[in-house]
Amino acid sequence: MIVYTDTSALVKLFVREESSQATRDMLRRAQAMGTGLLTRAELGAALARGARRGLLSEEEALESRRRLETVWPTWIHIAVDEDLVCRAEALAWEHGLRGYDAIHLAAALAWQERTVSPVVLATFDRELWEAARQAGLTAWPEEWSSD
Repeated sequence: MIVYTDTSALVKLFVREESSQATRDMLRRAQAMGTGLLTRAELGAALARGARRGLLSEEEALESRRRLETVWPTWIHIAVDEDLVCRAEALAWEHGLRGYDAIHLAAALAWQERTVSPVVLATFDRELWEAARQAGLTAWPEEWSSD
């Protein structure tokens, strides 16, 4: 299984919250795991925001940042170029996505086209999850609870 992870899924590797263990387990089964190059900034910002809001202690936040620096080079990075950004803009219009979510979807689709293998998009963002399925990707988690 080839897995493209957006930021909402990657946060679960660094912060213990609902679905963290399920995310770790799924990623352990992956043959390859990748994410967009811009995800590092988005993930770092999410961890810093969690620390500012008191969701992480300063020590936990610094440890998460150290772990990110260690694991980042082991992930496949999908480059963002002019073509991908143009595709993301079209996907944003088509699916009503926010900017970074459209970048994630465009990156996952581009990776799938280059690998000629199915790519699973792991996300905990409802709009991106639905857009991924509409665009022909497998979205994870497999089911979306309707809470």
